[in-house]
Amino acid sequence: MSHPNDPALRSFIPVEATSDFPIQNLPYGVFSAHGLAPRVGVAIGDHVLDLWELEQDGRLNFDVGPGVFAGRTLNHFMSLGPKVWQSTRARISELLRHDNDELRDNDELRKLALVPMRDVKLHMPTMVAGFTDFYSSKEHATNVGVMFRGKDNALQPNWLHMPIGYNGRASTVVVSGTKVRRPRGQLKPPGAEHPSFGPCKRLDFELEMGAVIGQASPMGGTLTEAQAQAMIFGFVLLNDWSARDIQQWEYVPLGPFQGKAFATSISPWVVTSAALEPFRRQGPQQAPQPLPYLKQMQANNYDIELEVGLRGAPMNNPARICRTNFKYMYWSSVQQLIHHASSGCAMNVGDLLGSGTISGPEKSQRGSLLEISWNGTEPVELAEGVVRTFLEDGDSLVMRGWCQGDGYRVGFGEVEGTILPAE
Repeated sequence: MSHPNDPALRSFIPVEATSDFPIQNLPYGVFSAHGLAPRVGVAIGDHVLDLWELEQDGRLNFDVGPGVFAGRTLNHFMSLGPKVWQSTRARISELLRHDNDELRDNDELRKLALVPMRDVKLHMPTMVAGFTDFYSSKEHATNVGVMFRGKDNALQPNWLHMPIGYNGRASTVVVSGTKVRRPRGQLKPPGAEHPSFGPCKRLDFELEMGAVIGQASPMGGTLTEAQAQAMIFGFVLLNDWSARDIQQWEYVPLGPFQGKAFATSISPWVVTSAALEPFRRQGPQQAPQPLPYLKQMQANNYDIELEVGLRGAPMNNPARICRTNFKYMYWSSVQQLIHHASSGCAMNVGDLLGSGTISGPEKSQRGSLLEISWNGTEPVELAEGVVRTFLEDGDSLVMRGWCQGDGYRVGFGEVEGTILPAE
């Protein structure tokens, strides 16, 4: 049997070379269609493969437990562990192969199990147990540090020694397409004698990837590199919306709070770590050497192309404002997870780890408006006379990501959000 990542594999469903969802990908999500309850599916080309229907028909007849794909989240399936993930992906790949007639020539089952993407509604793919956001791009951290502390003090003394992060809010992680209301909060602009309460005036996005944790770890334990790798089920695109003015006033001395708590958007498809395996890359050289518990023996970064489009309220189409790559991250998702658990913190199925803003070395690779407009001092010209420093009501932000293979791509779809006025 061919490996599911074999570039030569073809599905019996036609898939364009520029599609995010060839047979080499097979990302998981939760969908509903035709009035039926949400259930687990896999994206293939411009269709969704209904895993519940395959399970009912006995086509996924290994030991995953009854009804595992009938749930509203992936959490139950993820909890079954890496061996089940691997065998399930291999079986789905086998069923979709162009030279396998098992599903291809079964008209009744095909009609039930293959749903056109245009007919489905996509839901949150997981129940997020906890959300942690990191700050792991050296370029992003340096840009922000130069802005607020000057070039000679850009990185804080601890930054090169451990992944810096904070615990965010799982309750406001939402799926792509969910509208985001402009937050209110305490504001104290420069020169103001007293703070006031009102709508955020410096609303921003942050281009991130989210690592989806598929296995738990016990309280009081620690993780090896191999254990952390095995716990990461897959990745989503992530936009950690940020109220820069609220954050600036509140973050000393304990860090982000309300400036980050109002919304985090993720893409509906979880691309598995297994599908990303061919795109592993070594990350940037780490100097000084990390402490022993954070040292990596494997290449734990990924070559994932990322871009951001901004459609100002008067515009018909989004204008690209950023193009960067996940491979630039200084601290990998594996290191983030190892560090997270190193104190004895228990990790749960469904935990979500935000990578932190992903910026590259070039100006065109900055992953936030804070950097792109250099804290509002360099307005961004979009199209049709639209100029932005930060996001305005009615603006829509869309992020896309993909790994480019030989004649195919492994993509994430998109994560989109539109800004509503503050209440």
